[in-house]
Amino acid sequence: MRKIIFLVILSVLFACGPREFELPADVKEVLDQSGENRPELEQVINHYKESGNVIGEEAAYFLIGNMKNQGYLEYKLVDSTGAKVDFNVRDYKDYDALLDGWDEIENNKGSIHFEKDTLYYDYNEIKADYLIMNIDLAQEAWEENPWASHLNFEQFCEYVLPYRSSNEPIEEWREYFIRELSWVKDSVKDQTSPVEAACFVNDYIKSWFRFDPRYYEHPTDQGLQEMLNVKLGRCEDMTNLAIYAMRALGIPVMSDFTPYWANTGNNHAWNAILDKNDSTIIFMGGEANPGEYSLGHKMAKVYRKTYAIQKNSLPEKMEKWEKAPPYLNSSSIRDVTPAYVPTSNVKIELTKGIPDSTNFAYLCVFNSGEWKAIDYTRLYGNKATYSKMGLGVAYLPAFYYDKEIIPAGDAFILTDSAKVEYKVPDGKKRIDLTLFSTTKRITKETTDFIEHAEFNSGKSYILFYWNDKWIEAGKNIAIDEPLVFKAVPSNAIYWLVEDGSRKEERIFTVDDDGKQVWW
Repeated sequence: MRKIIFLVILSVLFACGPREFELPADVKEVLDQSGENRPELEQVINHYKESGNVIGEEAAYFLIGNMKNQGYLEYKLVDSTGAKVDFNVRDYKDYDALLDGWDEIENNKGSIHFEKDTLYYDYNEIKADYLIMNIDLAQEAWEENPWASHLNFEQFCEYVLPYRSSNEPIEEWREYFIRELSWVKDSVKDQTSPVEAACFVNDYIKSWFRFDPRYYEHPTDQGLQEMLNVKLGRCEDMTNLAIYAMRALGIPVMSDFTPYWANTGNNHAWNAILDKNDSTIIFMGGEANPGEYSLGHKMAKVYRKTYAIQKNSLPEKMEKWEKAPPYLNSSSIRDVTPAYVPTSNVKIELTKGIPDSTNFAYLCVFNSGEWKAIDYTRLYGNKATYSKMGLGVAYLPAFYYDKEIIPAGDAFILTDSAKVEYKVPDGKKRIDLTLFSTTKRITKETTDFIEHAEFNSGKSYILFYWNDKWIEAGKNIAIDEPLVFKAVPSNAIYWLVEDGSRKEERIFTVDDDGKQVWW
């Protein structure tokens, strides 16, 4: 019904005579940026204007008008001098071997990291024939598949129409999956159910594609052809693959992600589907179907990737010279945290000096040995208000200056009851700590209800506490007993690290009974 109303409105508008108003401002802006490729984009617009396909014309405006930041992004692995380092994830038999290989390279070359190499902007690269084919096939999928009939035009534009999902290379995928999955329509019992259709498609993906952690260190998001060849990928590849296969059939799917888990290392992306009642159901492309998937770690923030530019996103608010931390530097993400976890707004005072030309303050979680930004706010004097923050999480307010996270205030716990508890080490009130583990994952109690230490005997363990930086509070050698650290400042966030580890150990506080409380 919503689709019919939209078509009627457009038909009335166009029945009034030729469309003489100017192109939308965002479309004109992209055309002005497109240089020698401008005729390709204009050809798309003219094709639909001349054919009288008003849905196609509006779809073209949506894609082109939101194209300014879309592109294929290549990364390169470099050492501390900026020299490129050759590295292929498939040279290693598994993830542990890859990590060992990474360490070996760093032993020889010093610290290595990925950095952006080249961004191929779509407005300079995309061809008219490709864009027209994408629009036509998306429109056909919307109009011809009953499970897409509940979508309005805006939902169609965001969850079916886009020709890309992240920063992967542009490739043809709609025709491939329309042919490959032609059997789905005859298999679905309730043809109005996008969820049932998605389950058939995801079962097909599961039959040939699987997750492989080695691809955490793959330098680009894979395109369809590479995924068809290697049949392996990380969560980003899995969500993209599900999006290709399902959007080709008009199934409205999207990708949500958390920039960094709040109680463990790494990050995660997954899929969600818009059901016929407009509810959102999560799943994992190539792994678990809608209704069968759950997220196993704590989240402080969840964002939804969009094709449309989000006017309230950080890059849209920043000056051109300002830099944003990873994952927050996209103008095509939308905050959907309250759909996943209980949240609260947080108002705090920033107690550290504000660097010159700093307009934003960030909020960080601790992840893989570092504080990493997951949200931002515009500065108002020395006050900061963060919106929709996940509860039960340890946070650090920070500035992002010269590509580094700099503390902006005291670390705090946002409790499950939405109370802010600052963790400021008290050197006058010192305590003794008896510690049993470096991370909650390996802390366990036996059937005798006595907690046993879980350390590697003979290894050295270092205790740190946070006071604007990690300060060493003591070092002990494990001997199959709990580790005891004497006269440690109280009311702190602590971090117990095995000497030489990859710094995946978790931070903790200590309760009134001296027990480790993990964050």
